[in-house]
This record gives sequence, C-alpha cells and structure tokens, in this order.
Amino acid sequence: MLIHPQINPVALQLGPVAVHWYGLTYLAAFGLFYFLATRRLTHLPYARLTQWAVKDVEDILFAGVLGVVLGGRIGYCLFYQPAYYFSHPLEIAYVWQGGMSFHGGLLGVMAAMVWFAKTRHRPFFQVMDFVAPCVPTGLAAGRIGNFINGELWGRQADADLPWGMVFRGAGDLPRHPSQIYQFLLEGLLLFVVMWLFARKDRPMGQVSAVFLMGYGSLRFIAEYFREPDAHLGLLSMGLSMGQWLCVPMMLLGVVLYVGVSKPKNA
Repeated sequence: MLIHPQINPVALQLGPVAVHWYGLTYLAAFGLFYFLATRRLTHLPYARLTQWAVKDVEDILFAGVLGVVLGGRIGYCLFYQPAYYFSHPLEIAYVWQGGMSFHGGLLGVMAAMVWFAKTRHRPFFQVMDFVAPCVPTGLAAGRIGNFINGELWGRQADADLPWGMVFRGAGDLPRHPSQIYQFLLEGLLLFVVMWLFARKDRPMGQVSAVFLMGYGSLRFIAEYFREPDAHLGLLSMGLSMGQWLCVPMMLLGVVLYVGVSKPKNA
C-alpha cells in the first residue's frame, strides 16, 4: 500500500503570484499539441495540401484553447451540477474553484473547429482529422495534474493491491490511482494508436472516428476504477456520469467510421 505524496500544488511562488502545477500541465498540453501538430503537417493528406501551414497550427491552437476552457467549464456546470449553477449563474465564471469536463471541452473544441473550418474554407472533418492525433498527450498531461493535486482519486482497492494508494481526504483505505490509469489509457495508449493510425492517408473522417471510439471506450473502462462524483454517485445501470457521456461518443464514432469507410460507387 502506498501513500499519495502530498505535493504542494503551487510549483512556484513569485510574491503574490502563485504558479500552480495544474496550470503548468495545461501549458505542457498546449506545447505538446503545437509540437505534434507541426509534424502532423508532414502526414498525408496534409503534406500535399498546400493551404495547410504552420500558421494554421497557431490559429487552431488559439481557437482550441478557448474551446477547451469555455467548453470544459460550461460542460462541467451543465453535466455535473446543473441545478447548483442555474441557481448561482455567476459562479460559472469561477474557474479557480475547479470543475472542468472533458466532454464539455470536446464540444468546445468542436465548435472552435467549426469556426476554423468555415473561416478557412476547409472541410470540417479534414480539420478534426488533423487535430485528433495531437490531443491525447494533452489529456495525459492533465491527468498528471490531477495526480499531483491528489484529486479525482479511484474507488477503494483490495488491501493487497501493490499500488493501492491512500489519498488525503479520501479516508484511510487504499484506492486505485485512477489518474495514473487514465494517464496510461486515454493519454499514452490512445496517443500511440492515434499517431500510428493517422500517419497513413485515410478517408476523411476516419481518424476522427477512431478517436471517438478509442477515447470513449478507454475512458469507459477507466471509470470502473474511478470514484464517482460524490453528489451524483452511480446512475442507471450502475454507470457513472463519465461513462454515460462516453456512450454517445462511441456510438457516433462507430457510425462515422462505417459511413466514411464505405466504398464509393463508381
């Protein structure tokens, strides 16, 4: 049994300004995206599309950051505590209090990419296929931030689980370090799958479909080890809110993959 290291969430204190580890993980996520996206330009079909350039990566990153922050916050308020935030609408802006939703962030990014596609006159799924393989490393960075903060811990584990961990504020029993599970699954594993799959020229929309299926299924599995939100608990069929939000992702991914993979009529 392990004890969660009580890491100071403040990485650097400069007078009244506190730089938090969680903020640094966001910066790492955006930096990794930029690094990978500039290399994505060398993959087909983007290598042969002369309108795609580094300037597009910069614009996508700017729009994506707004989509992640706004969508993630609004999604958390709507998906996880709608009654509270309808009663306290001003607190939706209190991002420093915590509360971000991946699924809301995904919708925010999709909205941002709709804007980019329309303003640059590019097909929407051409844009999404470009972005998708560059996302999982950012998700991995975020899970490291969750672990450092000792938040979003896992469900209780067997006492003999070698990596069972006691988290501050979660009682004295060992729990699954679900942040690490998610780091490995929807972060590193999904990145490897997506990066290798996307290196070849694929029918438009297929890379996006694999991301939807891949993230949805890996997050669905990881949720079995993650403690459900205290104010929600498990919902119908014994599934968590995170799992239910993954269901439409997986279904949409399957439909999209089948739809774009059908051979075109001659």
